[in-house]
Amino acid sequence: MRDIDKVDIRDVDGGAVIAVKAVPGASRDRIVGVLGQSLKVATSAPAEKGKANAAIARTLAEALGVDKRNVALISGRTGPMKKFRVMGVSPQAVREAFRTA
Repeated sequence: MRDIDKVDIRDVDGGAVIAVKAVPGASRDRIVGVLGQSLKVATSAPAEKGKANAAIARTLAEALGVDKRNVALISGRTGPMKKFRVMGVSPQAVREAFRTA
């Protein structure tokens, strides 16, 4: 994926925090690319009752090869700009996973 080095991915104890731009109501769940300093993630789930957030967490977990329980929303519950914590991976591993995607 081009421009993955521009995405805000920070090191936290035991994992990484990824800045995400959410696009709910899309035709399918997928990682679209990079938008500014965020990873743009589209989901077919609606932006209601946390459905889109849960779908984005599942999409990130699948892309990174971690269990979905290791991905948690830490900010941006109701807005399009979010931060997800992914436990068990380093920022370098996240970048490498998306670089080859």
